[in-house]
Parts: sequence; C-alpha cells; structure tokens
Amino acid sequence: MLETTIAEIGPLDEAAMAAARELHGRLTKPAGSLGALEELSVRLAGLAGACPPPLPEPAAVAIFAGDHGVHAQGVSPWPQEVTAQMIGNFLAGGAVVNAFARQAGAAVTVVDVGVATALPAGDAPAGDGPVLDPGVPRLVDARVRPGTRDLAVTAALTRDEARAAVEVGIRVAHELVDAGAGILLTGDMGIGNTTPAAALVAAFTGTDPAGTTGRGTGVDDPTYRRKVEVVRAALERHRPDPADPLGVLAAVGGLEHAALAGLILGAAARRVPVLLDGVIACSAALAAAAFAPDAVGAMVAGHRSAEPGATLALRRLGLDPLIDLGLRLGEGTGALLALPVVTGAVRVLHEVATFDAAGVSEK
Repeated sequence: MLETTIAEIGPLDEAAMAAARELHGRLTKPAGSLGALEELSVRLAGLAGACPPPLPEPAAVAIFAGDHGVHAQGVSPWPQEVTAQMIGNFLAGGAVVNAFARQAGAAVTVVDVGVATALPAGDAPAGDGPVLDPGVPRLVDARVRPGTRDLAVTAALTRDEARAAVEVGIRVAHELVDAGAGILLTGDMGIGNTTPAAALVAAFTGTDPAGTTGRGTGVDDPTYRRKVEVVRAALERHRPDPADPLGVLAAVGGLEHAALAGLILGAAARRVPVLLDGVIACSAALAAAAFAPDAVGAMVAGHRSAEPGATLALRRLGLDPLIDLGLRLGEGTGALLALPVVTGAVRVLHEVATFDAAGVSEK
C-alpha cells in the first residue's frame, strides 16, 4: 500500500495554477490584495487540477493517538494514562478540539494506533452512523502495538510496525475521502509525543536537538534539559538516515507520527488538501515529504506552533503558517481555527465577480 500510494502522488497542475492566477487578475480587487490567500488558492487549484478548485468541505479531523516508551525517561510530568483518558474526552465531546470542530462543522475521527493502556469503559466506537457526522465523534481501533519502545534505549518501532502505522494513516485518508471529505485536518494525542517529534525534526533537518526541542505541555527547566539530552542521545545511538523515512520513523518516531505521515500521503494521492496542525503533524509532514516530495503540494500549514521544531519543519517544507496564536495544544485545534481561512481563499475564486461581469472599471 505504501509504495502504491507514493506512486500515485504527482506534481501540481501548472495549467490550473496559471488559470487561477489569470482569474485573480480579473476579479474586482486590486491585484495581489489578498496576499497569501491568493497563492494558497492557486496551489489548491494546482492540487485539484481545476480552476476554481472544489471548496474544501466537508472537513474531517483525524486524531491519531499513541503512547511512547520514552515516557519512562521523565520527559513529561503527565502520567501515560492521560492518553487513553483524553480519548474518552474526545468521544464525549468535551475537549477543545470538539468545541472547535463543532464551530467549524467538522467531523472528528479518533484513531487508536498505539495507546498503551486500556481505554475507559464505554469508549467503544461511537456507532454505525455516517463517517462524516460532525455531531458524533467516532473511534477507530487500529492499534499496531501498545505504545512504542523507549527510543532512548532501542529503536521505537520495527520497520514493519512503522510501515503498518503509516498504512493505517493511508487507509483512514481513503476512508474519509471516499465518504466525501473535501479537506483532511491532522490531529494527535499522546503523552510524551513532542519528544519523538523533536527527534524527527532534528533527523530530517540536521538541526541540533537544542533547536528542535520545546517544552511540550510546559515542563520545568530540569525536565526540559533532560528532554534535550534524551533526544540527542537517541539520535547518536540510532543515527537515522533522512533518506530512509521509514527507518527514521522506526528509530525515533511514534505510532501517531507515522500514521499522520500516512494520512498526508493518502490525501496527496487523492489530490485532497491536508491542513497541518502543530509540531507533531509538522514532524510527520517531513517524513511524508521524504517519502514523496510532491506530497508537499497537498499540505497547508494551519498555524505556527509555539514548539520550535514546528517552525523549523515548516521552513524546510517551504510552507508559511496561516495563523500564529502561540498555540501548543495539538489535537487538531490550530488546524480547525485556520480552516475558514482556507475555505475563504477558495471561495473568492468561486464567488467574486470579474471587472467585466460587475461593470467595474479597472485602473
């Protein structure tokens, strides 16, 4: 599945992009007056191979959840059980991502790709309703293994496990697009998951771990220093090769990072935009780009996370974030806040009159 998906990912359609630029030049506004929104709409036209591109709706958030053996190194003050407990909160509709999804009319799918502890009683799949029901979060059981191994001691995953997690993400992307989703949004949940994210960003960008590692859920100074050293030691132990993205994910990644990379690849193969959330998604996007450079054409950077690794990853990908609010929550919250911006960029091409049609004089 992975190789087939990669083979299906192609470059943006230059003719559709040229048509979008030409159309922007005829709309009733000064040329370039919508700034970054104009280039975003041009890229989405290139992704769809049509001008104007389809409106990016309905929206579907996929939250991939997993746990991490590196938690044993004291990189987070939160107990590992919180991952499973937060899945219960997602399914009950009580998390920030649920509030923002209701506001945006987006469906929420939670994917257990590697939770280490039992889910709270009652957290079974939310029913047999529509895949894209914006009112009922649903749970997909796709657990590859109960959390990763401790990347400070050994490889976090085997290559087969990493591949399996990537293919979970690909399958979820296809399911959501087949159900009618016009845009996919990345979400994540996993106590300790900013540590493997920092390692992935360092591995793919060649940046020192001190520059890629942030404070995650708000760790104190001693824990932060410990976290940086854990990332540095893991990279020195495993020496992951950025030209081998599956090997990098296996050595220092997480199950949710690998699945998010798969979601991005699946979206790119289907020519559907994927709106990136924070540092977990950005680290996964680096892996997706290493698998298939043209996958970047499907990526839209929702926001600039407060985690330093996110900015480094976006810079390497050549993506500018749509909003910058100092967020560091994850879950897909920043992507959901950026969703109206993406929709607005495309709606301009659908609904704004041309100078000729409106009878407005040009300069």
